[in-house]
Amino acid sequence: MNDRNQLFHTLCKRQVRLAEHSSYGIGGEADYFAMPETAEQLMTILDGCKTYGMEYFVFGMGTNILFPERPRRGTVFISLKNFAEIRQIDGSTWFISSGLPLSMLSVAGLIWGTSGLHFTYLLPGCVGAGIYMNAKYHDDQMGDKVEKVYYVDAADPSLSLQVIRAEDCRFSYKQSIFQQKPWIIVGAEIRVPEPEAPVQSGLGGILERYKEGSGKLSSLSQFYSFFSNEVKELQLRNHAIPGQLSDIDKYRTGNRHFTSRSCGSFFKNNYAAGASIGALVDRLNLKGLAHGGAMISPYHGNMILNHNDATASDILYLKDIISEGIYRHFGFIPEPEVVIVPEDK
Repeated sequence: MNDRNQLFHTLCKRQVRLAEHSSYGIGGEADYFAMPETAEQLMTILDGCKTYGMEYFVFGMGTNILFPERPRRGTVFISLKNFAEIRQIDGSTWFISSGLPLSMLSVAGLIWGTSGLHFTYLLPGCVGAGIYMNAKYHDDQMGDKVEKVYYVDAADPSLSLQVIRAEDCRFSYKQSIFQQKPWIIVGAEIRVPEPEAPVQSGLGGILERYKEGSGKLSSLSQFYSFFSNEVKELQLRNHAIPGQLSDIDKYRTGNRHFTSRSCGSFFKNNYAAGASIGALVDRLNLKGLAHGGAMISPYHGNMILNHNDATASDILYLKDIISEGIYRHFGFIPEPEVVIVPEDK
């Protein structure tokens, strides 16, 4: 066995519960599970899967995904949440890795003195998922921030690193080219204004603390606690905290985004309907409806909660109730935003 194959077997753990790596807290045991910390480790895992003919599934922090109770046998589930890196390429360009938490960008922006990344504050998930979904908050979206995206084409036998310009990524409302291609996002370059004043501190200590607890931050309550505390620490070190961050905090905590286990908004909004999915669910009087251990949030109609040891089937039952109600009364079937991973046959 050569060194590369040995590293593959070292990186792949056995019988790991996916529930521990999902904000839903739902998911059975994966036969194989890996959390690469570098692009080189990711390439080693992908190459090993190709060598041994194994299927794989790549995800980030698991904050927008519903795992099954019976994951597909023999599949390698690869979480990128330990692949968290941010570095300055030149005065105004950063490289950000796919496993970096989106919320870390808002913290970096505070330190750097730029407001363009405030919208990522308390957005669960990683940079890779944010680019894949073109994550947004109000008028800001990831597609407007990146300049280049680095990726691996899983259909290319060489598994070589490739690059695509942002203008070729087909970004639109919660859409990107990556949803139509077998491409694995490795990282991206973003451009930020150069600071007007000297930067007071770096991200090193914050990144270290994140990596120490990253295995726990798929829990939304711990995710919120980590990033809100880091912002408070910056405030104590004389960083001014802009009102936009306080407004985001009030909005998300007011809607109980971090109280129960969930993936946030379950469906993409259909703006042609003239109202958000949450508002339509409210009109259908479905808020608070429960099935098994799952419940449609009493506070936000587009959130399906795991409030009492729910199964994936419980969540999907309520998903179907919402879909059928919206179709009957409003004439369209809402598209899930949450990635629903099929179970083993």
